Amino acid sequence: MSSSEVLPSVPGSVNPARRGGGWDLLGSEISVLFRRRRTWAMLVAVALIPILLAVAVRLSSSTLAPGEGPPFLDRVTQNGLFVGFTAMVVAIPLFLPLTIGVVAGDTIAGEAGLGTLRYLLVAPAGRVRLLLVKYVGAALFCLVATLTLTVSGALIGAALFPVGPVTLLSGDTISVTESLLRSLLVAAYVTVSLLGLSMIGLFISTLTDVPVGAMAATIVVSVVAQILDVIPQLSWLHPWLFSHYWLGFADLLRQPLDLGSFGQNAIVQLCYLAVFGALAYSRFVTKDILS
Repeated sequence: MSSSEVLPSVPGSVNPARRGGGWDLLGSEISVLFRRRRTWAMLVAVALIPILLAVAVRLSSSTLAPGEGPPFLDRVTQNGLFVGFTAMVVAIPLFLPLTIGVVAGDTIAGEAGLGTLRYLLVAPAGRVRLLLVKYVGAALFCLVATLTLTVSGALIGAALFPVGPVTLLSGDTISVTESLLRSLLVAAYVTVSLLGLSMIGLFISTLTDVPVGAMAATIVVSVVAQILDVIPQLSWLHPWLFSHYWLGFADLLRQPLDLGSFGQNAIVQLCYLAVFGALAYSRFVTKDILS
């Protein structure tokens, strides 16, 4: 008798018995993640951020003074390529962490809530392998979300505003092709910025069988970190907060290209990956799986 004959299936989900080990498990996880209507709804919401921003600027009859509004907003009418940069600044504090909190918080708790977690471990997947696969899926969503915002910003910017050589923050001018490459580099920076929060969400997801609770807790952690980051009395703590370098991608818009903040950001995120990855491992390998 095959395992698929003895393991029950859950309506609306992939039969856990069919999720094999290794690459099969990863492929199945990615397939399930990007077949969910919730995932696509969040990506559409992210794509709408630059669209709404660009339309609002286009329909506005007033001219923004330099420095007024979010960074880069006053440059949008001069060059549509700045739509993506402005949208990234707007999305980082709340919208992107919210979507990451939903995906990361659902990783383990979602399977437990559906009653498929113990069947995944019998499949066999192994607890460590399952943790890795779940995290890779969440990290991939980080990349897709930031690329969605970047591409949407570039397209709507080109459709509504002039596009030409971009004047960087340092005053230097670069070609359209190089500015698009800088946009992809900014997307990579933001993706790295969200990896620490994704691992925190994975850890929280191992603590509960209620996915909504894990999602909410991950989002709250993101908000708390950003609040702590603006309190002057905690300046000693700021460099170690996972959110501290989220808006540091402005250094990528200077000439010569400055990767210092990218490196600092990556080091901080790696620290969170190591600490909360170890906590997630410690919790999950000893957890009594009942569902």
